[in-house]
Amino acid sequence: MLDIKIVNGIIIDAENKKSSAGDIGIKDGKITAVGNVLEEAKITIDAQGKYVSPGFIDIHMHEEDLSLTKKMEYDIADTMLNMGVTTCIVGNCGNNRQSIEELCQFIQEKGNPVNYMSYIGHNFLRSQVGSTDIYKKSSKEQIEKMQIMVKSAVDFGAVGVSYGLEYCPGIDTEEAILITKEIQGRDDLLLAAHYRKDAIYALDAIKEMAQIGKESRIPFQISHLSSCSAYGNMTEALKLIDDIANSGIDLQVDAYPYAAFSTYIGSAVFDDGCLEIWNKDYDSIMLTEEPFKGMFCDKELFEKARKEYPNMLAVAYVMNENEIVQALNHPLVMIASDGIYRNHSGHPRGAGTFPRVIGHYVRDEKKMEFYDAIYKMTYMPAKRLKFKNKGLIKEGYDADITIFDYSTILDKATFQDPQVRPEGIEYVIVNGKIAVEEGRTINNTSGKFFKRGEA
Repeated sequence: MLDIKIVNGIIIDAENKKSSAGDIGIKDGKITAVGNVLEEAKITIDAQGKYVSPGFIDIHMHEEDLSLTKKMEYDIADTMLNMGVTTCIVGNCGNNRQSIEELCQFIQEKGNPVNYMSYIGHNFLRSQVGSTDIYKKSSKEQIEKMQIMVKSAVDFGAVGVSYGLEYCPGIDTEEAILITKEIQGRDDLLLAAHYRKDAIYALDAIKEMAQIGKESRIPFQISHLSSCSAYGNMTEALKLIDDIANSGIDLQVDAYPYAAFSTYIGSAVFDDGCLEIWNKDYDSIMLTEEPFKGMFCDKELFEKARKEYPNMLAVAYVMNENEIVQALNHPLVMIASDGIYRNHSGHPRGAGTFPRVIGHYVRDEKKMEFYDAIYKMTYMPAKRLKFKNKGLIKEGYDADITIFDYSTILDKATFQDPQVRPEGIEYVIVNGKIAVEEGRTINNTSGKFFKRGEA
């Protein structure tokens, strides 16, 4: 007998960008049958003409701080599940909130709302070896220690290495390449980077990332292009990315569907000169936590927050939406949330990215094609990560499935209330277990930590 049978659904073939009516059988965490499924099941889900999609894969988000999660209170992982995401890649932008081993152990013991895999972050490694001045290059001895730590993390199962170049201006290109010494030439890994600098500096930043990928001979992922180049030079950025990819460098990109970014107010992103680069004023920056929650800055508040509350997340309304759409439609760009919260505050992308793409940009605005969007949030990231069992609804694949109502799906999270549950996500199945049922979370511990090659 099957564990779960889904009937009357419109099953999406993300690989071939089409769909068909049919049933799905699930047993022991795997999809065992697709089509006309006659076998009985313990649980039957009537999808009633709704779309049945592979679970969304978020190739770029930021994990929980385990000091919160150990209380079994989830921040970002719960909102990922709510919007149909079943697998997330964490440790992005050079930053891990704890060691990969500690994160893995916790999830293996307690479970998680969604599946996690992780990069090892360069900025995190710098802190571990005592290279704590973000404006200085690491010493030769510190780099040698990081080389060993990178190899150890990759041996443990890390996806690869991530960089937060803008967050740590002292990292030069040489250091970024040198820390990969023990893993160079491996095409089963990924490098990913938060660019060096945005707006007028974005093209140089893209060239630097391409150089790191070329010299390390490891496939490279440019993180959140939308917040890098949506300042008037997206066309040039995408052409440059095409040229680099066509030259033989393995380069792909992710982006999120919002014209505002979010990061810590005390980070180097907000160093002197940022507003001039963006051609904006202080009032384009909103603080997200008490005692300034929802307040837009003036010079005095901006400087006070940076000095006294450096770990507060801020939202910067500085990008051009038409260029966001341009990025999302490019064939080398996949959908990712860059989701991050602190004390349940932050940017709505962590709760709304995937429903927003389908409901707003595909259905309502008709600025993206439906199957292209689904491909960019399922099979495309699965291929990039070399998953063998995720990203498709296919016999033998993991039963990570999202069922949504195309007529109602839409993000509801706002910049003022950034964790509101979206509409239209009816069911989410994680590793063969129902996690969201009729729009309600009923199980948030079915997610696993996967080491590279296990998914």
